[in-house]
Amino acid sequence: MNAASTSYGPVLGRLVHGAYTAQRAVEAGVLDELQIHQIPVLFGGGLRLFEVLPSRVELEIVRVIDTPDATHIRYRVRR
Repeated sequence: MNAASTSYGPVLGRLVHGAYTAQRAVEAGVLDELQIHQIPVLFGGGLRLFEVLPSRVELEIVRVIDTPDATHIRYRVRR
């Protein structure tokens, strides 16, 4: 992630998909916001999004949109 951000200048508006990549972005300190789309279905498998983090990460809720199909939550990473 550091190589991409220095080679191409500041990284703005990039999307991160998946638990592992999001955890690495938080760990590297390059994630400013996090948006989660929560649907009312339990799969019983997969990676936990916040299971492995290097330290405590505080989030501030920026926006919540609740629909019958999903709840969309946007967080800002507090530094």
